[in-house]
Amino acid sequence: MKKLFAVLGDPIGHSMSPIMLNDVLSYYEIDAHYHPFKVSPVELETAIRGLKAIGITGFNVTIPHKSAIIPFLDGVDDLALSIGAVNTVVNDNGKLIGYNTDGYGFIKGLEPYISSFSDKKVLVIGAGGAARAIYFTMAKMNPLAIDITNRTVIKAKELIEACPFESNSKALSLDEAEVHLNEYDVVIQTTMIGMYPKILETPISLRNLNTEALVCDIVYNPLETQFMKEARQKGAAVQNGVEMFVYQGALAFEKWTGIFPDVKRMRENVLRQLEA
Repeated sequence: MKKLFAVLGDPIGHSMSPIMLNDVLSYYEIDAHYHPFKVSPVELETAIRGLKAIGITGFNVTIPHKSAIIPFLDGVDDLALSIGAVNTVVNDNGKLIGYNTDGYGFIKGLEPYISSFSDKKVLVIGAGGAARAIYFTMAKMNPLAIDITNRTVIKAKELIEACPFESNSKALSLDEAEVHLNEYDVVIQTTMIGMYPKILETPISLRNLNTEALVCDIVYNPLETQFMKEARQKGAAVQNGVEMFVYQGALAFEKWTGIFPDVKRMRENVLRQLEA
């Protein structure tokens, strides 16, 4: 019988996951279909019961359901539970188990640049859901330091205090981060600042950027944000949000099928969608 995979969100029409993942399902000759479902928050519990009843193989969860779904699952991976968000669900012999592949997806995307974080100082800009997934996951990698800067410093402090893994971390104001920016080997922009249509906005000044740093921006519309453009002009290596999106999807696909898919193929597919 044909397997069913899905992504749940509201809105969902903009999602690139169906084209990306249906393509690799076909490529690996898996008799399955990946379908987007628009599910409102008030219908989430009903939708989860329905998917479980029909024996769905696995599904993704996107905005606004990543946290709200947790009470409706049969189990949640420890990291996803600590992050407080699930983006991937696996049907394990009738039990729906939640995982979070966002943080690991981000880190997998850095492998061409970084093999170990043990000698790296990292700055995370922002203290929202994406920052939490990346910060918690990266803290497990034992970086030399991993600091957080945010417009509201108390939120950065709360994020550090909530992390279940030991880390050398400080909460900084945006002004403090700008002054000490040259100390960081990796700078990660996790907010929506610079996303279309406000494409000229940047979260902090890069005047003190270490020109040998890697600067990442999880935004991918536009493909090069103003923040990335300024970093590249200073000589830094840059990476947009496409890698995180592709790798979180690849890790979900692996959990469902046992196959780690061709990420080059997936990346090219996503770029074609974005350019269109």
